[in-house]
Amino acid sequence: MKKEIIISGFGGQGVLSMGKILAYSGLMEDKEVTWMPAYGPEQRGGTANVTVIVSDDAISSPILSQYDVAIVLNQPSLDKFLPKVKPGGLLIYDGYGIINTPKRDDIHIYQIDAMDKAAEMKNSKVFNMIVLGGLLKVCPIVSTDGLQKALFKTLPERHHHLIPLNMEAVEQGMNIIQQRQ
Repeated sequence: MKKEIIISGFGGQGVLSMGKILAYSGLMEDKEVTWMPAYGPEQRGGTANVTVIVSDDAISSPILSQYDVAIVLNQPSLDKFLPKVKPGGLLIYDGYGIINTPKRDDIHIYQIDAMDKAAEMKNSKVFNMIVLGGLLKVCPIVSTDGLQKALFKTLPERHHHLIPLNMEAVEQGMNIIQQRQ
């Protein structure tokens, strides 16, 4: 198994954190991983993306031009990465951040209304974990146990009391993701 993933959105949406947690989850399950962030000079509000590769075998290069999975959280990210999803791949988008819904016949397209669910949960900071839950539902590259272990590794100890809330957000994401095509 090898999945090449791009996660993209505005700075402040938790894009880089989502990639980091996904990469750590792979490490917790003895997988090979790469995590390569990219963002503009303004981290909050500017565009940010992260490439994550999770594989059972050695990874030859972290540089990619096409992806198995694209998670896009705003229209500029959709415009940039929709054409770069490999045929047969997955596109996941948040319904709140997309104006022109994606259309392609050769990929699987999923919508997750993570912004709405985060508002319903009264915590905008779990937005990225809701999206991550949706990803793991349609593309289970790591387990929720591995994800929980990764949270203990990546979050400062003073925030460990938030892990149950984050895991609840993951479960909510698994419940609300819907295939569009």
